[in-house]
Amino acid sequence: MTQEVSSRRRREVIGALRRGTVPESGLDLLAVGLDRFSAALDDELDAVAGGGAMFKAVRGEYGAGKTFFTRHLAERALRRGFATAEVQISETQTPLHKLETVYRRVTESMRTASIPPSAFRATLDSWLFTLESDALDADPALQDTDESAVSAAVDRLLEQRLALVTTRTPVFAQALRGYRSAVNSADSGLADGLAAWMGGQPQVAAAAKRSAGIRGELDHFGAMAFLQGLLTVLRDAGHPGLVLVLDEVETLQRVRGDVRDKALNALRQLLDEVDAGRFPGLYLLITGTPAFFEGPSGVQRLAPLAQRLATDFGTDARFDNPRAVQIRLPGFDHAALVALGTKVRDLYAAGTSHEERIRKTVDDGYVSHLAAAVAGSLGGRVGIAPRVFLKKLVADVLDRVDQFDDFDPRRDYALTVGAEELSDVERAAHSSTTGLDEIELDLDDEV
Repeated sequence: MTQEVSSRRRREVIGALRRGTVPESGLDLLAVGLDRFSAALDDELDAVAGGGAMFKAVRGEYGAGKTFFTRHLAERALRRGFATAEVQISETQTPLHKLETVYRRVTESMRTASIPPSAFRATLDSWLFTLESDALDADPALQDTDESAVSAAVDRLLEQRLALVTTRTPVFAQALRGYRSAVNSADSGLADGLAAWMGGQPQVAAAAKRSAGIRGELDHFGAMAFLQGLLTVLRDAGHPGLVLVLDEVETLQRVRGDVRDKALNALRQLLDEVDAGRFPGLYLLITGTPAFFEGPSGVQRLAPLAQRLATDFGTDARFDNPRAVQIRLPGFDHAALVALGTKVRDLYAAGTSHEERIRKTVDDGYVSHLAAAVAGSLGGRVGIAPRVFLKKLVADVLDRVDQFDDFDPRRDYALTVGAEELSDVERAAHSSTTGLDEIELDLDDEV
């Protein structure tokens, strides 16, 4: 490998693959076939960093790599100083039609390059520190004055920065003022309560809200205003914007009809707000299956939303426009699966003391053989094979070659795929390969 990788980064990536999950970071080490999108994504991030807003929809079948793609984009954004947040849409935990819940998940999952989730409270503190630093930079003479003069200068700058937030979200601005006052007076309980309220948390103590002159709970429309306030705080804290991923939006197809319609309308509202420029610094990305974008139970139920997301995929996939509002992931073929496997093999080998043996024993030919075998066990559906393939490659093959000098996977390893280790989609594909003779019948002796 030509890229220098720290042992910690390598360990985290390999560990996630061993568990059968998508790594939280280090996805640039595994990216295969995403180069075609890189230039467009970088241009879009630049536009958002310049004060614009962007919306993108990513479509792909199960196993096409939607989660991988979104986390890969998030990593690119983190390297540019953005904050990122990933929210899993679900009917019970995070219904899309309740944007107050979505906003709360945003603040809970928000991260920056240096701070893991939740980075919300740290961002508030960074915002306060930046205010004071900017006030001192604007008037260096303040460094020789008393604390009250500095505080007054910071108050004036705070009001300037909050002017736009106050116009759009006066209650959020009130809470920020109260939070600064609580921090300055070392009232940690009050600061905690106001930070929780600004983060969309329910059941905040009434006393904390009264102290800042606020009342009530966050609702659907208030959540969009709070998101505007959050973007302002992020920018003033030194982050050019927020990449927000709404994942698994296709689950809306399985909810009750009236709930689905409310959720689709909420999504349309978000898109309209982005188009109207009300969320400067926001890169909003959703993921879904082709059925969600084209089927009768998804986007097509709401004509205005369908019009906004309409994209022509009638041409050869090679000529897809990566700048379009909706892009498609083609999924894996055998060659891409092998390329991914060899990347993982090389990454693994470079972190061991048996690099030469691992590369020789698990050569490209064996990686290709294992990729074909795993895909075959899933009914030949290569597109849903990557997760299982990488888990088998790391846990069943590479770990053993690394630990046992005489282990030869061609001789000592036979691929087994159990239903208990598969997702629902993988299990359905796996069951299609099971012959009638392999099905165990529990027959009663009595007729």
